[in-house]
Amino acid sequence: QVQLVESGGGLVQPGGSLRLSCAASGIIFSHYVMGWYRQAPGKERELVATITRADRINLEDSVKGRFTISRDNFKKMVYLQMNSLIPDDTAVYYCNAEEGWTQYWGQGTQVTVSS
Repeated sequence: QVQLVESGGGLVQPGGSLRLSCAASGIIFSHYVMGWYRQAPGKERELVATITRADRINLEDSVKGRFTISRDNFKKMVYLQMNSLIPDDTAVYYCNAEEGWTQYWGQGTQVTVSS
């Protein structure tokens, strides 16, 4: 059974930082492109960041210079370090694992940026 379990969300003030974690099980983790997506209220889910098996990183333009993604293939973990958070970053953040046509999603973790 495949599971992606996110953690680390919460309420943070503008300018603050959070680190999201995603623990994967039931997949050959090193084979998958791992990613973080987010969905704000009333908006479609959007890509935030991906990291390939070769640690090639892709970041959405609005988070470049503020967010970074990393992975630990031994621990089967993927992380999203979020710095300089702004209210527009408020969303549910989802962990994603993709290999070819196969995709898995976590349940999501809420991130709220507010003073």
